[in-house]
Formats: sequence, C-alpha cells, structure tokens
Amino acid sequence: MKIIFIRHLPTPGNEKRQYIGSTDESLSAGAVKAFREKEVRYPDVQSVITSPMKRCIETARLIYPETEIRMEPMLRECDFGLFEGKTYEDLKEHPAYIEWLESGGMTAFPGGEAQEDFRRRCADGVRKWIRILMDEKTESAAFVVHGGTIMAALSRLAGEPYDFYHWQAKNGEGYTAEVIEEEWKTGKGVLRNVKILKSC
Repeated sequence: MKIIFIRHLPTPGNEKRQYIGSTDESLSAGAVKAFREKEVRYPDVQSVITSPMKRCIETARLIYPETEIRMEPMLRECDFGLFEGKTYEDLKEHPAYIEWLESGGMTAFPGGEAQEDFRRRCADGVRKWIRILMDEKTESAAFVVHGGTIMAALSRLAGEPYDFYHWQAKNGEGYTAEVIEEEWKTGKGVLRNVKILKSC
C-alpha cells in the first residue's frame, strides 16, 4: 500500500510564523488563491484521512475534492500551551521558552501537551488507520495533517533511523511511504521507502 503524508496549506498564523497548534484556524485566503492558480497536482489516492482541524480538512478538500474525508482526533497538532499563537520574537526572552529550546524541544509546553504524549498519539493514530486501510484492501491513501504530526509519526514509524526534526515539511509538502502488509500483519509496523513528496 502506498501512503502519502501532506502538511496542510498555510494559515494566517503560519504566515506570521506563530506557533499554531490547538488554535483551529482556517487556511489563509492567499494560500487558497495561490493553490488554485498554480493548479498543483498530488498523486491520486483511494482514501483520505485528516486531522479534525479546519486547516487540514480544507486542504484535503482542495487537493482531493472527489474523495471522502475521514477524520482522526489522534492526528491533531500539538497543544503549545503558553506558546500558542506566539512567535519566536514574542518568546525569545521567556525563561520557559529558553528552557524548551535548550532541551531540543523535548520538555513539555507550559500549560500544553507533553512531547512524548504528542508523538505517541500521532504514531498510534497512523497505525490505527493503516490497519483499517489494510482491512479495506486499500491500495493508496493520504494523511492530510500537521507538520508536527508528520514529524511525530515518521520519527517513530519510518524504517530510516532519523530523529523528529529530520522529518520537517513545508506547508503543502510532505512524504510518500510504502506499507508492506506482511510486515504489519506480523506486528512489525514500519513505513518503508520514505521519500520526499513530489507534486506537479
């Protein structure tokens, strides 16, 4: 089975370089206009799974307007807590933010979600849907989700031993991967042949 991970198109907060996690923003008008003008094409898929947040659903409807969208709460973005809606400039002198940066992004966000919990639930959400898709005999599927969700899932599920930040993706970009069903059926849930997504 072929799997595609696509990060949603830009929101107003993304364009301002804010930390946007639990804030349920829609896509920016400029991002939607740019997408339609460029007529970007993504690989065809049989199934589409998204985060339940507006920016992912709206992106999925733009990319795959004829395909049913199914939502998974476990795939939502991390709650940045105190950092939510702020920029680096807003936070650069805040002691909790400095501590978070110095930890390599591993300490819990003040008032938000712990990184370990976030990464675990994203990987669990992808595992859940890969098993559903295999049961449905699906040959190709897209996960239209958040940048953090992609990094969390691939850092835990990709066969390549790269860390969380290796898997960053810009808005509208992402990765392709392959599921070898025999491996998953025997309990080895690994995504193989992970490559940068090329749209046209």
